[in-house]
Amino acid sequence: MTNMRTPRLTVPAAAIIGLTAWVAGILAQATPQSFANAPAGFDVRRPGIEAGRVERIEYPSSVTNTKRPAIVYLPPGYSSARKYPVLYLLHGIGGNEKHWTQFGVADAILDNLIAEKKAVPMIIVMPHGRASNEPETNLFAGRGRPGQARDGGAPPPVAGRAGGGPNGAMAVEFQAYAAFERELIADLIPYIESHYAAQSSREQRALAGLSMGGGQSLNFGLANLNTFAWVGGFSSAPNTAQPAQLLKDPAAARAQLKLLWVSCGDQDSLFNISENVHKYLDEQKVPHIWHIDAGGAHTFPVWKNDLYHFSSLLFR
Repeated sequence: MTNMRTPRLTVPAAAIIGLTAWVAGILAQATPQSFANAPAGFDVRRPGIEAGRVERIEYPSSVTNTKRPAIVYLPPGYSSARKYPVLYLLHGIGGNEKHWTQFGVADAILDNLIAEKKAVPMIIVMPHGRASNEPETNLFAGRGRPGQARDGGAPPPVAGRAGGGPNGAMAVEFQAYAAFERELIADLIPYIESHYAAQSSREQRALAGLSMGGGQSLNFGLANLNTFAWVGGFSSAPNTAQPAQLLKDPAAARAQLKLLWVSCGDQDSLFNISENVHKYLDEQKVPHIWHIDAGGAHTFPVWKNDLYHFSSLLFR
């Protein structure tokens, strides 16, 4: 009787390594690069550490032909003897220049990170991102007043999809927030760089925001890669352009971006907007961080956590 043996299949080591790398690559694309929640107390001002300085400015706008406000955070030990990178940080619809310090405690978060050497000392500019002389619509009446603002000033989710054409009062707001792009590039950035010890290269400039400000940041940042190398959208709103419009030149984005951050809470009704941006970036092989805030809704606890992680990655 002939002994029939099953032939042994020998797989070269190089092939195994290649297969492992391929599988790891697929998993890396499919699995969100989620960060753990920031540690307890990350957003509480701590005694005994040096605090930065927060001041209000007004700068001339060529869009509205008026003086426009912004809040500027200067890091602990700020000195005109050195130059600092700058993060432009935008609020949501119905918000204003005070929201990131009033409800998002951005100054306390950065003070703590800088004291722990987890963030590079940076200037943060928090402008009023609605560039219009038209009265604000009453969609968000009462916003910004403690005790009346939902979730500590967080604008409520607006139903819709990225690039979905708004109508009526919402269209007025979309236009006013879109117009801020011209003001940001032509007026605010030159003002900051002429009045503060700010770095002026694109590699030392970041743009991020929440909700409507997240949409602005993705729209403006990706359209102005010669101005911003670091871009972040937190729970971006329906003003976010459709992904193919948002990223017209994937090769330029791959070459010029230092960091592209896209995040949203998984309980946010606007989750599909950020998720669709992430999927398109994956298709175009544009490196980015896709962070899902587990259990997170459209609220400031989510955005504070995003700021904690995003700012710790900047300018490195």
